[in-house]
Amino acid sequence: MKTSKSTLYWWCQLGGWLFYGLTMVFFAFVFRDRQGAINEIFYYRLVVTILTGMVFTHLLRELVIRMELRPPIDSNKWWLLTITILCIIVLYSLSNSAVVEWLQYYDPAIKASVAKRFLSNLIFDSPMILVWVSIYYIWHYVELGTKSEIQKVKLESLVKELELKTIKSHINPHFIFNALNSIRALVDENPNRARTAITELSNILRSSMQAEKLETVPFEKELNIVKDYLALEHIRFEDRLRVEYEIDEDTLDQPVPPMMLQTLVENAIKHGIGKQKDGGLIKVISDYRDNHHELIIQNTGQLNSTTNSDGFGINSTRNRLKLLFGGKANFEIRDIGGNMVEAVVKMPVQPVYS
Repeated sequence: MKTSKSTLYWWCQLGGWLFYGLTMVFFAFVFRDRQGAINEIFYYRLVVTILTGMVFTHLLRELVIRMELRPPIDSNKWWLLTITILCIIVLYSLSNSAVVEWLQYYDPAIKASVAKRFLSNLIFDSPMILVWVSIYYIWHYVELGTKSEIQKVKLESLVKELELKTIKSHINPHFIFNALNSIRALVDENPNRARTAITELSNILRSSMQAEKLETVPFEKELNIVKDYLALEHIRFEDRLRVEYEIDEDTLDQPVPPMMLQTLVENAIKHGIGKQKDGGLIKVISDYRDNHHELIIQNTGQLNSTTNSDGFGINSTRNRLKLLFGGKANFEIRDIGGNMVEAVVKMPVQPVYS
């Protein structure tokens, strides 16, 4: 990277001063004398001006770097930068005049004193130093602004990633502890069913560990986790738990947040079915509506006894949808009558590549 920047600097340095030289030649032709000729001394002096300009602007750059005067500049260092620039301007004008005097690049017939040539250089040539400084600092301020924007984007991305990982780290233990409690209740009562439950849990953990590495997974994989979870819960609830699926097969490839559906189903079991004396129904629906992938989880129960707005499952679902899809996704939970509650997740339809 340093080599690249150094090469770019020298190309800009050379190109800028050559452009200045060509501009001076152009104006010399436009305003040449009546005889139509340009004194060859003009070219010699122009070469001296360009070479000394390159030397002193490079020296100025080295001083700026060594004295830490590059953007952003502390307010108490502006005076130091001003003095440095003024000193370079004076040295540049003196050196230009001295080299011209030493090489005798002047017309003896109209020779001006060294003092007058120094004043002429100070007035007409030294402003190029100020132009160079302006370009140099504008370049670095633009570069600094660009880096700040890139760092801001990276920081926002990092924060988003950390928030997603934090949410996931809460989801998996939350589910595991509930599942282990179910298995513990079956160990003495029905060992065969407990072994079956352990097998189901193993399948769920295997799937969830793979999902942990991704922000989204195909809906089909998420649905399989839910089926394993409901099979595990069915061992505990037996005939008190009824399960129905209404799945549009075209939605199976759609990306969804991993463990989100399982969390909502677990929420429905815990706050809905678990509080019903006779159990109830869990129904999972997946379909396309209004250019959105709509997931619906219906369960027996009532909203005031099913969940609250500050519950983990509700908050984690809202936060994950916001992080992954912004304002393009929506989540709501409501009573639908008949002692039923439904949670609805709407996500934008994503292109699926085979």
